[in-house]
Amino acid sequence: MMKTKKDGEVKHKDKRSFRSWLSSTVMCAPITIWSVLFILIPVAMLVFMSFMTKGPLGRIVYKFTLENYTEILKPVYATVVKQSLVIALWTTVLTVLLGYPFATIIAHVKKKTSGIMTVLLMLPLWVSGLVILYSFVIMLNSSGTINTFITHLGFKPVEILYNNIAVVIGMIYMFLPFAVLPMYSSIEKLDPGLIEASKDLGAGPVKTFMKVTLPLTSPGIFAAVILTFIPCIGYYMVTDMLGGGTSMMVGNLIYRQFTIARNWPFGAALSVILAVIILLMVFIYTKFGGDLDDLGA
Repeated sequence: MMKTKKDGEVKHKDKRSFRSWLSSTVMCAPITIWSVLFILIPVAMLVFMSFMTKGPLGRIVYKFTLENYTEILKPVYATVVKQSLVIALWTTVLTVLLGYPFATIIAHVKKKTSGIMTVLLMLPLWVSGLVILYSFVIMLNSSGTINTFITHLGFKPVEILYNNIAVVIGMIYMFLPFAVLPMYSSIEKLDPGLIEASKDLGAGPVKTFMKVTLPLTSPGIFAAVILTFIPCIGYYMVTDMLGGGTSMMVGNLIYRQFTIARNWPFGAALSVILAVIILLMVFIYTKFGGDLDDLGA
């Protein structure tokens, strides 16, 4: 009798565990299938293609080679990679410096005002990038709004368009929301009591900011750096529109290899290198205590 009861309990537990496993499998199946079909398989194909050889008329010859990776070391391509890193670095630094005060203001104003400011901040994400960039062309060209104002002040027009300065300005505008949001989240979570305690101990505003506010909001700053630097390297639309023929980034090079040059293996190798840089940045971020939730992961 006791044995029968124990067998019944075991069967009941097995049934419950099977139901739990089945429920978990059904819930995870869609995201698993999506990840395999649209992430793992395309990435595997890209890596595989990066070791193939370019044939005549843009065809792919299925012959193993490392030439696509050694090609990147040539001065012409190394210059593009270097320029990409410099532009991305300047964009990241200036975006964080502009975004931090903005995030602080949003975190400390009234809720209604904060909502309006957040909507204005998110406009670049809701409006077509082409429309925004065309407006920048109108403002920055030699007879545009900015140079017209400068001329009226008695100064000579400044060459702002079709150079790295224009690219950095465009990048800052496009990526400012990505930088402000994680910093705003960190600032909003900051305990006001800690700041008050610092002031009670005789620390001034600057010392309080450097010793209390900045360290406690550093995860948001680091997340802003990652969310700005990573997409900036591979973003090619701003460079095409505002950089003219003088500026080129890794994203532009990849785009042209797949479309104009028809060199898919080399374009795939560049894409793999870019993906490695992104993963390395995320790895460094997590090693310094960053939370992947702040990156939207």
